[in-house]
Amino acid sequence: MGITGMNHFTVLTDDVPSTVAFYRDLLGLHDGERPDLGFPGAWLYTGDNAVLHIIGGRSRESLKPGVIDHMAFSAADLRATLDRIKVAGLESVCRRQIGTGIWQVFVYDPNGARVELDFDPAEAGPAA
Repeated sequence: MGITGMNHFTVLTDDVPSTVAFYRDLLGLHDGERPDLGFPGAWLYTGDNAVLHIIGGRSRESLKPGVIDHMAFSAADLRATLDRIKVAGLESVCRRQIGTGIWQVFVYDPNGARVELDFDPAEAGPAA
């Protein structure tokens, strides 16, 4: 048996609508089918793949970072993404990875989960 790919990440939240809005409106994932699992939540997709599961019904106090440092997505259109992050009033860090030249943007979701967005090295860098 061997791993053949990543299936999905799960984010816990006390506010499903705000969490969905962050990943949908800011990062471009889209809502999709989710079975009735008996608790609030959402599944967000890229294409036909449910890559992010959101589980609601948690208290703010129960949300805490665990041993996973962050989740990373491949992304496109660095400058437009940075503009959306700025308009949303969020702080981010943009840097170029040494060696590969990949542009990396780090931003936190409404629950404190750190999200990395990786952009092709050929993309134009952040506007001055």
